[in-house]
Amino acid sequence: MSEFIEFPVRSPFIDALGMRLVRAEDGVSEVVLTLEPQHLNAWGVAHGGLTMSMLDVALSMAARSAANQSGVVTVEMNTSFMQPGRGELRAHARVMHQSSTMAFCEGEIRDASGAFVAKAIGTFKHVRKLAVGRAIVEQQEQ
Repeated sequence: MSEFIEFPVRSPFIDALGMRLVRAEDGVSEVVLTLEPQHLNAWGVAHGGLTMSMLDVALSMAARSAANQSGVVTVEMNTSFMQPGRGELRAHARVMHQSSTMAFCEGEIRDASGAFVAKAIGTFKHVRKLAVGRAIVEQQEQ
């Protein structure tokens, strides 16, 4: 049995990075990524943009799961980097507070040794349609 589940919406970006969803329910999520050469910066550790993307995905999955899988978009996210990420990275995120239109989330990434890599706090807006006008259901069907 695989420890991974399908992301609720297909994202070529997430697919290209190789992120895997472990959990997304009741306002809590877990995302895993095993670092590959294409994920590394010039010093051979996880690129900061990758780390931020992983946190954005984890926080947004927590927000979606707390709102019956409605779509969400990132309004803002603040990330603090603690130390370089190496090996397998695990992001854990949770919804701290939710209103009818917004979710306020926090999350962190640790590596396989348990070292604290990064932390983020973010605000997400619940949406019914994409900015380009297609319903989220239409995106899921593609």
